[in-house]
Amino acid sequence: MQEQLQTRLEALRKEFETGRSELEKVEQRRTYLRETMLRIAGAIQVLEEMLAQGQPAGHNGAELGGTQAAYSQVNEATVQETKI
Repeated sequence: MQEQLQTRLEALRKEFETGRSELEKVEQRRTYLRETMLRIAGAIQVLEEMLAQGQPAGHNGAELGGTQAAYSQVNEATVQETKI
């Protein structure tokens, strides 16, 4: 009887460790997805604001530079917000 209990205890400990490990992976994935969605939301906001202002979404350096700067600011805010 004692041996069966010990065997069961070891099996449960292994299951528990596996579950803890999987939960950690899920939480990391959740964090990654949240950050990705926040970045996408920031990019959407930048593009919507540019469209509302009537700015053409061209391919020249000046326009791209402005968009990249705005996008960088959104990303910084996203990172700070995620850390909170």
